[in-house]
Amino acid sequence: MTTALIIGDVQQGITGSYPFAKQVVPPLTDLLPRAREAGALVVFVHFGFRGNGTDLPPDNALFRSFFEAGDTFHEGSAGTEIDLPVAAEDVVVMKRRASAFAGTDLDLVLRARGVDTVVVAGVATSAMVAATCYDAADRGYHVAVLRDGCGDGDQAVHDFFMDAVFPGRGFKVTTCAEWPE
Repeated sequence: MTTALIIGDVQQGITGSYPFAKQVVPPLTDLLPRAREAGALVVFVHFGFRGNGTDLPPDNALFRSFFEAGDTFHEGSAGTEIDLPVAAEDVVVMKRRASAFAGTDLDLVLRARGVDTVVVAGVATSAMVAATCYDAADRGYHVAVLRDGCGDGDQAVHDFFMDAVFPGRGFKVTTCAEWPE
């Protein structure tokens, strides 16, 4: 089994603005050396729009609000920089939608490395994490989620996904301390 650790949207503009996002940084920072030592491919996915807005979906108020929030979500800005230590052997993917797979080369990279299992972490649980997990499962990957490596603005929503939704879809839920096994 070849595994990839996918960490999404743990970037300076998000961790600097949302306390729930900042909480995932310490457990993920502790996990990274162990994941690399275990041979997992570490993939960081960050979110940003082109500065001219040409990739904004029409009539999408949520994405429009992200784009208009200043340069926090503009590709190349400090807000899109990953807020975790990135090593030379890691993969960095820019995304423009909720799922780490939507419109990116992530699937190509994973298949090139023979990955069959993805372990997903990041923010927000009900957005990037859920969308990426569903997309990964639809593409035939085995899926696990790191409970304390994920965060959501609503703790009850986070708990609901971790306790009911993800296990109900066959995704393994574990912690940063328990993984890799």
